[in-house]
Amino acid sequence: MRLEVIRAGLVAYDEALRWQERLVEERLAGGPDRLVLLTHPAVVTLGRGAEAEHVLASPEGLAARGVEIHETPRGGDVTWHGPGQLVAYPVFGLPPERRNVKRYVTDLEEVVIRTLRAFDIEAQRVDGLRGVWVGREKIAAIGVRIWRWVTSHGLALNVSPDLSFFGLIVPCGISDRGVTSLAALLASPPSMEIVQSHLLQAFIDVFGYTEVAQRDASPRYDR
Repeated sequence: MRLEVIRAGLVAYDEALRWQERLVEERLAGGPDRLVLLTHPAVVTLGRGAEAEHVLASPEGLAARGVEIHETPRGGDVTWHGPGQLVAYPVFGLPPERRNVKRYVTDLEEVVIRTLRAFDIEAQRVDGLRGVWVGREKIAAIGVRIWRWVTSHGLALNVSPDLSFFGLIVPCGISDRGVTSLAALLASPPSMEIVQSHLLQAFIDVFGYTEVAQRDASPRYDR
């Protein structure tokens, strides 16, 4: 199986939404499996299951900190994306043996767990909660969309974000647990590029790709 990896850098959230829609259309038309790796400017996103009270800041409070807010077609509740957070959007066709949403989310969690293991961080799943955890703190959020068995959206791994931004929301609607990052857990945190490389290898291993092509691109140039 062949995977095309797109390293996109910093991409505005609304632009990434439109880009994903186009990539899904291309995949449904027979295009390649793709994995998009990027970061977003500060943004609060509202999944299909979001509850308004889980956004703690007022629109004025969000604007004062330079945070946009967007509704999104992924599953899940409220989350934050921003600088220092690695976002991975797989856009690929699930083969028949993997056409189970729970399994797909579990596989994405496994990608993160293997990535963190490369830095001697033992992370785990928590029964009844999605995402990846270190103790009682979430280090990666997962929210996906699957249309005709083609995936979009994906995972967000906290590498070195300003964790105070999570105080603007109830992350994923979970009020009795915290949020952490590689930078908070390690004396010498790795660069975003190194984390990307480990996450890519974990993704290849978990999903069984045998051929990988990589390129740098953004929505502006990938038309």
